[in-house]
Amino acid sequence: MPDRNATPNTLIAAMDEQTAWAVLDASERIELDIRYQLQAPNTPNDYVYFPESGVTSMVAHAPGGLKIETGIIGKEGMVGTNVLSGVNQSPHEIFVQMATTVRRMPVDQMQSLIAGNPALQNLLVRYLHTVHVQVACTALANGRTTIVQRLARWLLMCHDRVGSPKLSLTHEFLSLMLGTRRAGVTTALHILEGEHLIRSERAICTITDRAGLKARAGGIYGIPEAEYRRLIGVSAQDQDATINATAASGNYRHGNSRDEAASKQP
Repeated sequence: MPDRNATPNTLIAAMDEQTAWAVLDASERIELDIRYQLQAPNTPNDYVYFPESGVTSMVAHAPGGLKIETGIIGKEGMVGTNVLSGVNQSPHEIFVQMATTVRRMPVDQMQSLIAGNPALQNLLVRYLHTVHVQVACTALANGRTTIVQRLARWLLMCHDRVGSPKLSLTHEFLSLMLGTRRAGVTTALHILEGEHLIRSERAICTITDRAGLKARAGGIYGIPEAEYRRLIGVSAQDQDATINATAASGNYRHGNSRDEAASKQP
């Protein structure tokens, strides 16, 4: 197990130490603002990304402007999993939903590292499985649950990745994420707030009762999370506990010198 203080990304933390440092050495840390497009539809990938904070959204597109979120990726994962199967592009989009810090690594370097490393191949295939489980659960939620349940699930998933109960969001994004009109989003927020599970302000939603929110989700939250813990062995919440404890002791190490030279935008 590598030194988890090197990066908050739990997928890197699950790699063996030599592989983890190879990823850290070959990547650079950059900060990305909301709406930044990490993966454009039908466009070859130049990089894979390992988020260290924030939230990114996977969005499916169809002719006529139809689109909906199919999943989210944060510090538990990697953006650009299509390269694992030798595919250099996807018909879908991935963009930054909540401002994020990522480690950006050239695709060719990632592919070279994977090619000579069966253990890394196995880890990333297991991670890809957890993404598929999340997408399937999102389809179930969108087709068989209420807007309020979907919103509760989505807020919990974002909380897992951000680590803070205070989430930055807009009705525009929530409408896309939940596959509903803005009026439906407003109603769902008011219901959860009326049940004292959240506090909703302009562009900010604060979770005030996580246990209650989990109960309100009605069982549609937790399956991908349990699968991630089973297959990867460390969760974002576990990583938060380690990072917070280390930061409190003053020993938190946040990367190498090349990161300091990285610009805020690529």
